[in-house]
Amino acid sequence: MPQIEATVRAIVDAKTWDQRVAQIRLVAQKHGTAEHQQIYAEVAREAYVPHLAPDFAYVHAMDFYDLPHFQEAYQAAALATELFTNVTEETVSKAIRDEPRSLLVFRTITGLLSKEFASATQLVAEPLGIKPLSPGRIDGMERKGTPPTAQHARLAALTVLGIMDGTLFGDPPGDLRTKQDKYDTRRGWGTVQHLAANGVPYEAFLHQRHYGGAFRQLLDATSTQRGDLLEDAVEELFTEHGIPYIRTGAHNQAEITKRFEIHVTPAPDFVVFDQSDTLRAILECKLVNDGGTARDKALRFERLRAESVRLGGVPLLAVLAGLGWSRVNDTLGPVVRDTEGRVFTLSNLPDMLDVTPFPLLVGTAG
Repeated sequence: MPQIEATVRAIVDAKTWDQRVAQIRLVAQKHGTAEHQQIYAEVAREAYVPHLAPDFAYVHAMDFYDLPHFQEAYQAAALATELFTNVTEETVSKAIRDEPRSLLVFRTITGLLSKEFASATQLVAEPLGIKPLSPGRIDGMERKGTPPTAQHARLAALTVLGIMDGTLFGDPPGDLRTKQDKYDTRRGWGTVQHLAANGVPYEAFLHQRHYGGAFRQLLDATSTQRGDLLEDAVEELFTEHGIPYIRTGAHNQAEITKRFEIHVTPAPDFVVFDQSDTLRAILECKLVNDGGTARDKALRFERLRAESVRLGGVPLLAVLAGLGWSRVNDTLGPVVRDTEGRVFTLSNLPDMLDVTPFPLLVGTAG
């Protein structure tokens, strides 16, 4: 199909983004509808798929989960308990009072999440007639070193010791096992002491990664940041270069409808306008790692394309991430079609400023 190949080459090899848009607009004139899918799929494969990256290849940084924070807490806990050989109510309680972040180490040894540990303190606190530790207080101690009361430090110590000696929860029924039935606490403090002194075999370290999932806690803690990854990157780009924009959300849907006459709901993730408050572009972000989900998300761009036409041909742009978009026939290809090629990823996001209407908007934000 020489004509199809020539069209693909003209689009892919275009020297500028605006020239690429112009070549894509010619597809309908040069080819029958039966050939469109093949053209857009091939363009997507050659020009856009190489820029995609899976979001699962990266994690957000968070000091609380980085090694230095844990190392400092560990050193305090290990020093206070003589490398976990002196683990009495008095020594553990004092360790937590002197360095509240050491609770992170003791809690991690038990294998409980902070919310789970907070619930465990209820079992200890009730017979003593005192208030249990809340997840927020535990978080403050572990992250910021917020000083606990002497009563709360003792409660935390008693909870740790009760979990480790098996008296707090009792024997599990049936084929269940406790969370302390793991490599480093299988024999209670004896195993902890041995590993603290002699190190953990690499296969055991890797098994825990396999068993618990690498980066699981960090991924859960940064789920909101991951969900906003693309939107945050676009907003940073627009702010840095003085592009007038509104990032949409549940709070301003009515405003977007009234101000710019955008009727599609929900509104696109970003609307871009000029100094006369005229709508100049609409932009949608989509991060998808599953092909089936990407196919469903592609339909969103079809609706936005219809809205852009209704609005007089306002440019529609896409910012995509995730391997789900590498399925070109029914996912990325249609998005390339509906955006007339204005598709960007994190790796080439700054190139967006070269496509109309952005060159005229840079530096115009009030």
